[in-house]
Amino acid sequence: METEQDGDGDVTRADSLAREIFSGVANKWALLIIDVLGARTLRFTELRAEVEGISHKMLTQTLRGLERDGVVHRTVYATVPPRVDYRLTEAGAALRDTVNGMCAWARRHLGEIETARRRFAEREHGAAR
Repeated sequence: METEQDGDGDVTRADSLAREIFSGVANKWALLIIDVLGARTLRFTELRAEVEGISHKMLTQTLRGLERDGVVHRTVYATVPPRVDYRLTEAGAALRDTVNGMCAWARRHLGEIETARRRFAEREHGAAR
């Protein structure tokens, strides 16, 4: 039987895991990869060509992290040379929808955000004098 304390432990573990995953996907490379893979399955070289400016090493590291967290699925084909495909998992597609929702929020509130930032900068600049 689950006690109330066990439930609290589950919440704590889930919160900790969420923070860990968010720190892994909240970087420009992971977000770009998630966005690019949203529409289709891509080979490593195709993905690298789509994500402008990413190095081979950074793409490899980011894909490994996304695969570890269940966001990306990697399929290796026994061919010469080896063929490796990447696609979003169901969880990855849901995350992409969430990220797109956050981007839509930013677009909707762009004017408010820019005004607030301007006000903040003016206040900070005035305080520094």
